[in-house]
Amino acid sequence: MEKPLALVIEDDKDVAELFSLVLESKGFETEIIRTGRVALALLTVVEPAVVLLDLHLPFKISGIDVLRRIRADRRLAQTRVVVITGHPHMAETLHEEADLVLVKPVDVTQLSDLIERLI
Repeated sequence: MEKPLALVIEDDKDVAELFSLVLESKGFETEIIRTGRVALALLTVVEPAVVLLDLHLPFKISGIDVLRRIRADRRLAQTRVVVITGHPHMAETLHEEADLVLVKPVDVTQLSDLIERLI
């Protein structure tokens, strides 16, 4: 049986790898993406079960842009999106669009538990 796909869209390499390890421990195949542009391109051809999404991404396409594109695409209606940000005020504005919003720093045990409940 094929593992469900989880995308980690995060520009910080160490944080992305840590999040990826958490998801892999929950049975996901993971792919790390570091820019919004690459994320948008990949989302046209894959249907991830879960996306961990940082809001501040480099090169003009933000996490908010990625989140809104996911929510506008009917193919991705079942994709669970966990927004992770270091800005609490931004987190408050996205509760309607994201399945879960976490404020950095994120405790990996907490993330693991939340992913388990989310799926």
